[in-house]
Amino acid sequence: MAELRQEIDEVERAVARRIEPGRRGFVIAVLVFAAIIVLLLPWVGDDAGWQVLLYHEVGIPKLFAATAAGFGIAASALTLVARRWWLAWVCAVGCCIASVDGLLAIWSQQSSGASGHAGAGPGIGMSLALVLMILLAANWLRTAWARPDVVG
Repeated sequence: MAELRQEIDEVERAVARRIEPGRRGFVIAVLVFAAIIVLLLPWVGDDAGWQVLLYHEVGIPKLFAATAAGFGIAASALTLVARRWWLAWVCAVGCCIASVDGLLAIWSQQSSGASGHAGAGPGIGMSLALVLMILLAANWLRTAWARPDVVG
């Protein structure tokens, strides 16, 4: 009986470490796909998001592109495949950080530079990326909070 109880406890711990996003997983997958598409749209001037990520000078838009690609695309895809609870938390926190980075990136594009004139403003891709990061953060937070209670 003790061996059976030990085996049941091991199975319970293994299940508790996994997430089952269900429909929310499909929504997250669609948002990740949309985030990939948004990297093709203009972010800063005529530069697309992937160009800002790879070639743009160091700055807040590049930081936002990195966190959006890292947490919003790469980590989210990995978490959907691995279905690990701790990865869901990494995505939730990371997408929240990316959302703050996005707000700062948009603000930096609208504020005045050294010339004292207002900036050119963010491209449509940067604005859509911010919305996607907020939606991903909300979905990952709901997924991470949905972990079943672990007994013992």
